[in-house]
Amino acid sequence: MHATSSTATILLVDDEPNITDALKRAFRREPYEILTATGGAAALESLERHTVDVVISDEQMPGMSGSEFLSAVRKKYPDTIRMVLSGQATLEAAVRAINEGQVYRFFLKPCNPTDLMFTVQQALAHKRLEFQSRRLLREFQRQSSVLARLEHNSPGILLLDTDDEGAVVVDESDGDCDVKDLLAQIQQAISAR
Repeated sequence: MHATSSTATILLVDDEPNITDALKRAFRREPYEILTATGGAAALESLERHTVDVVISDEQMPGMSGSEFLSAVRKKYPDTIRMVLSGQATLEAAVRAINEGQVYRFFLKPCNPTDLMFTVQQALAHKRLEFQSRRLLREFQRQSSVLARLEHNSPGILLLDTDDEGAVVVDESDGDCDVKDLLAQIQQAISAR
């Protein structure tokens, strides 16, 4: 996915390779690139080499807990969606993962693969919507800036007459309005950005 491409990258992190292998099999029909790591340190190295959309991590791993790992991911890769898949979840572990890693979802092992895949799909759709929202906001801000410059250079230029259907009406018989000058000003304002 990476915001614009169609294939998302998912990183599965668990100190038990049979768990990551089972998850890879569960995702085999999905259009994702699947990466695996056997611990937090190896997963952080993988994140340095690859753009990852979703991380699904075990909580209890030697060396670095899932909460510590996801907290590091949140700080360094805030746009990466973070999930926990834990076999020995305690309330304390869940609270720590939510507070430190700001996880999207917390799953208990064994987890229904269909639920996990559906949640990943939802998370990726949410990420795409956030990306589009930020892009549209930037475009709106850019257009607002152009309009503000036009209004500053030609006060009243944004006051438009419209017909009953909302179409802009330009009356060239009005001595104050020259369509060619108006179009030239708009083009100049766009070029100046």
